[in-house]
Amino acid sequence: MRASLKAFATAAFAATAAISSAYAADMAPRYTKAPPAPVVIWNWTGFYIGGNAGYSWGRSNTDVVYRNTATGAIIAPPPGSIVGGNFDMNGAIAGGQAGYNWQTNNWVWGVEGDIQWSDEKGDLALRCAGTLIGGPCLPGLTFLPPGATGTNIALSQHLEWFGTARLRGGILASPQFLLYGTGGLAYGSIKTNAALAGFTPAGVALAAVGSNSEVRVGWTVGVGAEWLFARDWSAKVEYLYMDLGRYNSSFTLLPGSAFAADVSSRFTDHILRAGINYHFNSPVVAKY
Repeated sequence: MRASLKAFATAAFAATAAISSAYAADMAPRYTKAPPAPVVIWNWTGFYIGGNAGYSWGRSNTDVVYRNTATGAIIAPPPGSIVGGNFDMNGAIAGGQAGYNWQTNNWVWGVEGDIQWSDEKGDLALRCAGTLIGGPCLPGLTFLPPGATGTNIALSQHLEWFGTARLRGGILASPQFLLYGTGGLAYGSIKTNAALAGFTPAGVALAAVGSNSEVRVGWTVGVGAEWLFARDWSAKVEYLYMDLGRYNSSFTLLPGSAFAADVSSRFTDHILRAGINYHFNSPVVAKY
């Protein structure tokens, strides 16, 4: 009997141990393989808006024709006259831009418009020289007043603002870095001021000032680079060459003198600017 109890106890202990081992195996932690890291795809498609600032190196190529308003005749400038010149119109610029991009594989196409404030300005001294008998540059005079050199013009020009409407197209050097070319329409307002100093037919000193503003339309072309450094933000640098064509202004010493000056200028510009854009509808797509 004692042997039977001992055998039963041994069997019960073995069964309990086996059940405990099986339960412990069921409770052991199970490890699964981690999912692969997401592949980030940067998408340039969508609208954007931003601001920029920079500097421009403008140039005015200016010619002048002197005229007698009483007769309508063109004045042949005597020796010593200054009838034109090229002068710099440099200054800071700042403004805003907006556009839309379409991305196709590694190519990005788009349209962009911008408007800029400009501090570009410059000046030029012009002269229709007098002669010992007054000459055609001093209408009505038969002598040269003491200290007189003729009729002088202090000319200044200011690009008040400008803008562009352009196409853009470029290639992605990396998913976040775009190299592009751009070109299209340019427009801007150029203000021309003139201060004239001359003499009446009686030899009395005479001065007059005039001003003219004109909105010109021309063209622009350039290159740039843009970096999509965050989900919705990019930074860019851009160079543009701009040509606003030729524009004309007329200034007179009327009513005291019959002298007039017809000024014709052509404005070109080299623009370098940096900017930042906020992008709409251009999410980063996570691909697993």
